[in-house]
Amino acid sequence: MKILVANLGSTSFKYRLFDMESETQLARGGIDRIGGGESSCSVEIGAWSENRTAHVPDHAVAVQQCLAQLTDPEHGCLQSADEVAAIGFKAVHGGRVSGVQKVTPEVLEAMSEMSPVAPAHNPPYIKAMRLLGEKLPEIPLVAAFETGFHLTIPDRNRYYAIPKAWSDEYLIQRWGFHGASHRFIGVRSAELLGRDDLRVISCHLGGSSSLCAIRAGQSMATTMGMSPQTGLPQNNRVGDFDAYILPMLMEKTGKSLEEILAYLGSHGGLLGISGGVSGDMRDLEGAAAGGNADAQLALDVYISEIRRYLGGMLVELGGADAIIFTGGIGENGKEVRAAVCANLGELGIELDATKNDAVQGESAIHADGGRTQIWVIPTNEELIVARQTKQLLES
Repeated sequence: MKILVANLGSTSFKYRLFDMESETQLARGGIDRIGGGESSCSVEIGAWSENRTAHVPDHAVAVQQCLAQLTDPEHGCLQSADEVAAIGFKAVHGGRVSGVQKVTPEVLEAMSEMSPVAPAHNPPYIKAMRLLGEKLPEIPLVAAFETGFHLTIPDRNRYYAIPKAWSDEYLIQRWGFHGASHRFIGVRSAELLGRDDLRVISCHLGGSSSLCAIRAGQSMATTMGMSPQTGLPQNNRVGDFDAYILPMLMEKTGKSLEEILAYLGSHGGLLGISGGVSGDMRDLEGAAAGGNADAQLALDVYISEIRRYLGGMLVELGGADAIIFTGGIGENGKEVRAAVCANLGELGIELDATKNDAVQGESAIHADGGRTQIWVIPTNEELIVARQTKQLLES
């Protein structure tokens, strides 16, 4: 069985193709500037790669372009597009619909209901899924929702302190996101450490970031709540924020609620607190090293928030057998990893500076004798989605 896993943006389509018999990646690629004059179409199949431009007016044509590359007579890895058993999507928020679902009008309607709290994610997925269903009906579409991994979170960690009727009627609760990444970390850490009863704190740190407390492979708590805008500061999203500030901002700025929320969702986070320096960790570290106080403040706030949530998850789990860093920052940010773990020896968390500096791929970076193992594990969200898609097709 071969599964195509899609990651969609409003004008982009990125994909990986997996052979699920061996769980090997056969190809990867992407198309940018969909709907523009000329789109950039890239593909990698083994040692061969190609970049071309083409007119790609919509996501259905993008998938057709992708399949054309994958079935290229000379370099392709498929004899026919019929070999693709399904397209799996790393869907974000379906509210009342979660887990792994075949894409149906009912699933799309549930996603649409959650668009107000996932405005950057749900609308482009809904539009593309609907289009693909109409133009490529022969290919099954499967949505693997990020919220699915967090369905095991107990109610005490799920409910907000609001009128319970609101929670139940309007589905206002801590749903959690980055589910595919945290699920992968739960599975892979159990394989590496040879135990299925681990207490793991998964630190997915990147353009968007979240922590997850995992016990025996199940999510117990996570930092993101009702929307992907919450929890830790993101690159340009605000993270946790006191709701009572909103009416004051509306009065002071003369902006509508929609304008305030849009601004917080695009000019907040690390970009905002740094005074507009950047939302990119690499830029911030460079600016801070050059003496920029606002860039340093953004770094300090980010680290402080990670440590605050880390402490709560240590209490939730009663300690941790492993702390795992993943995501773009988690895998590449040695300074961030060191700062998060600094001065935690009393809690059994001791990072080895030499190992931390020498990370390449999967790496253990804890000091010898430390009670809590510390690892860097590159995540593989696409493989998780492919596995989930395969399981649904076979059920």
